[in-house]
Order: sequence, then C-alpha cells, then structure tokens
Amino acid sequence: MSRLIAALDTADPRQAAAWARALRPHCGMVKLGLEFFVANGPAAVRDIGPPLFLDLKLHDIPNTVAGAVRAALSLAPRMLTLHAGGGSAMIAAARQAADAAGAARPLLLAVTVLTSLNDADLRTLGIAATSGEHTLRLARLALAAGADGLVCSPLELGLLRAALGPAPVLVVPGIRPEGAASDDQARRMNPREAMAAGADWLVIGRPITNAADPAAAAAAIAYDIG
Repeated sequence: MSRLIAALDTADPRQAAAWARALRPHCGMVKLGLEFFVANGPAAVRDIGPPLFLDLKLHDIPNTVAGAVRAALSLAPRMLTLHAGGGSAMIAAARQAADAAGAARPLLLAVTVLTSLNDADLRTLGIAATSGEHTLRLARLALAAGADGLVCSPLELGLLRAALGPAPVLVVPGIRPEGAASDDQARRMNPREAMAAGADWLVIGRPITNAADPAAAAAAIAYDIG
C-alpha cells in the first residue's frame, strides 16, 4: 500500500471528488482539512469517502474535543488530528471518545509544531526552546496521554525516532519533491529523504494537485518512495 497521503486542499467538493477519483490508485489515503470541512460540512466529507485522513487539528477544552471526536466517528476516518498543545487531559478525553468505535476507531495524531513555523516564530510566541526541543516535549506528552502518533516536520523525524523508537505513527507534511516550490513550508524535505528518516506517511498537496497531471505526479511520488 502506498504511504502517500494526497492533500485535497480545496473548498470545492466537485474538485475534491475529482482529485480523489484520480489519485486514489496511487495513494494510501486522501486528506481533507479545515478549509473543506468548514465550507461543506460532514456530509460532503462522507461523499468523498474512505480511506480518509481527517485533518481538523482539534484544540479546545477536553469535553468539547471529546464531543467532536464522537461526532467525527460517523465519517469513519482512518486518522484524525488534534493539537498536542491542548494538553494531556484533552488528548486523553479524545482517546476515550475514539475508543467507542472499537477496532474501527481512527488513529489519533497529535500535531506538534506546525511546519509553517520556525525557531524565530516560536520565540515570538514566548517559547524559548528550539522547534526540535518543543516538538519532542509535545510528542512525549501526547503519546503518554493516548495519542497513536504525531504529525511533525520532516526535520524532526530523526530526533523523534531516536527518542521514541519505532512505535509512534509519524505522519509528515512539509514534503516537496525536487524542483517543487516551497510554498509556505518553512521546514521541508523531499519524499525519499523523509521516508529514509523514519516517516510512516507523507502528506503532499500542491505539488500533486497543482500539477498539469495530478495522477501522474502522485504516481511518480509513490514510485519514488516505494
């Protein structure tokens, strides 16, 4: 199975459906995020169908996040994201809610430090740690509270694998094939490098969906990462 997740970053349900049909033969999952969900609601997510990575980055008080997770279970995502910065109680509440789905529950992935942020950005937020140090702190907190894995920058892959071992599922955005524009990804890596560094899944959007032939672009990346 391909370890490529194609990010369908659009608010247009017809465009998302067309991309999903074209890309699914080359991807293990498609990703729908906040833009699509806010514009169209859960019914449109259901229309896209599985296998689905639902990237909502939930972040609120524990009771609210638990309720959101329970509501998301009807969409049958394979993966669902929440912010590690929400704290241990929030993540534990999310895990308890997800467990209601039994063996079909989604993997809960904790977002550590967004790939659009660098060390200077963290300092403006009052965080003196480097992005790597802060990522590892959030990662340990999230996994101890019940998260199955992490969403992290490719540049933190080696650090996380060395500290946490092979068990956590590491899902990695900020991936740009050679020659692709960096867009708003401050901490990035190419697909083959990221897999060699320990990624389980790669999330790639615009280099695929902005290509003249998205299916061919996805197929090339899937072939490159084996």
